[in-house]
Amino acid sequence: MVNTNKSAERASKLPSDLPPQSVFVDPASFAVLPKDGPFRTDANKVFNPTNTTPPFFQIFNTGFLSILGSTPSINVIATNPDFAFAHEAPIYVPETDEVFFCSNAGGPLGMSDINNNNKVFKISLAEAEAAMDANGGGDVNVTVTEVPLSDDIQMTNGGTGPFNGKLVFVNSGRGSLPPSVVLVDPKPPYTSKTLLNSYYGRQFDSLNDVKVHPGSGKLFFTDDYYGYINQFRPAPLMPGQVYCFDPDTSTVRVVATDFNKPNGIAFTGDGLTAYVSDTGFAGGTPTEPATIYAFDVDETTHAFKNRRVLAFADTGIPDGLQVDTEGNLFTGCGDGVHVLATDGTLLGKIFTGTLSANMVFAPPNRMVILAETKVFLAKIVAQGVV
Repeated sequence: MVNTNKSAERASKLPSDLPPQSVFVDPASFAVLPKDGPFRTDANKVFNPTNTTPPFFQIFNTGFLSILGSTPSINVIATNPDFAFAHEAPIYVPETDEVFFCSNAGGPLGMSDINNNNKVFKISLAEAEAAMDANGGGDVNVTVTEVPLSDDIQMTNGGTGPFNGKLVFVNSGRGSLPPSVVLVDPKPPYTSKTLLNSYYGRQFDSLNDVKVHPGSGKLFFTDDYYGYINQFRPAPLMPGQVYCFDPDTSTVRVVATDFNKPNGIAFTGDGLTAYVSDTGFAGGTPTEPATIYAFDVDETTHAFKNRRVLAFADTGIPDGLQVDTEGNLFTGCGDGVHVLATDGTLLGKIFTGTLSANMVFAPPNRMVILAETKVFLAKIVAQGVV
């Protein structure tokens, strides 16, 4: 039985008026369901007990309010219903106020396979905001510009930066063409330089995501075998692992292993905690992980230590990861962006109602969310770790 007194107490702590485009869902309202109640048997089905029309902010904990601020908003700024053009590798470039990203490599509507590379794009946030202002703050569909890259860059899947003024992309490879870590100039003609495409002469399986470690400047990336699952890479020859690459010495080493499919990676601002998502559930077996692990990062060696579970995604898989300056973790899942406190508590969701694999902070108070056939712009007060 629900303790109505405690439920009323929690509700009393909410502001009299919730922020725009937001709803509060008390965890006590679904902690105990009727025996014949609406239990979810499909982990990809969204959890929207208020039947609110997306997009909106779904609040489970009052701590989410300080992340949203008093006047948050979320709108579509680009869309193409026939093409999953917005999936991975979001990078915000302050100098030009642009966001780079790539299309789905091998997924539904991705238009890429063993014979076709995926595509990298960019959009102008200045253009998007100007269009929104002209439209009274509503949804818009701004220009999406394709970025022509070298043929050495095949099936881009992760990105970060700017790093010494350049974009960092990790690529899954295609066929016999190897996975790689590359630097790309964010301005035309988008010249590139390959930093790494082997582990002591052995090809990686299919690189997935990358982050720069705060302080050391080393690149940490994940390697899994989605390229094999999506039939554009050979069978995997190494375990799914997390690697550290030192761009000054070109040395590479393994820092974490024993994953099913390591995916997203992120660091806290002090560089002392790392997060890695394991998306084994993407293979379709509900008992496989959809889990985010936390690690301590050794201050001297940068080795990942003291692995522990932070959270398990209730909908879909936790793909890309970002951390704000307060240590809260943002992860792209099957229904939007889940926001977790440092202890793993689900504070709330930026609920898009659809797969939203990746996101990136775009200062001063913006977040760009990639949702396959749509790009969303959320305006919140949280600031991302630089």
